[in-house]
Amino acid sequence: MIRSVLALARHPSLWPTALGLAGRLVPRRWWTRRPFLPLPDRAYMQFRMEAMYGDGPRDADDVVSYLRWCRRYRAAQRMR
Repeated sequence: MIRSVLALARHPSLWPTALGLAGRLVPRRWWTRRPFLPLPDRAYMQFRMEAMYGDGPRDADDVVSYLRWCRRYRAAQRMR
């Protein structure tokens, strides 16, 4: 996780995209459940990591690639 944050830190143009995505991953009414932090559902994140990487190593640069894809996709959707 720390390597992903550091990889993202080198790309300030992707920060708004990352914040928007993080906001969509936060469960509704997160403040009513322990640990009272806006964290994505653990089971969902485990599923996503296994679907993407299987048993292989996680690559921090994949976060940057994914955020670039999200930004391009949103831009394409607005042009429709």
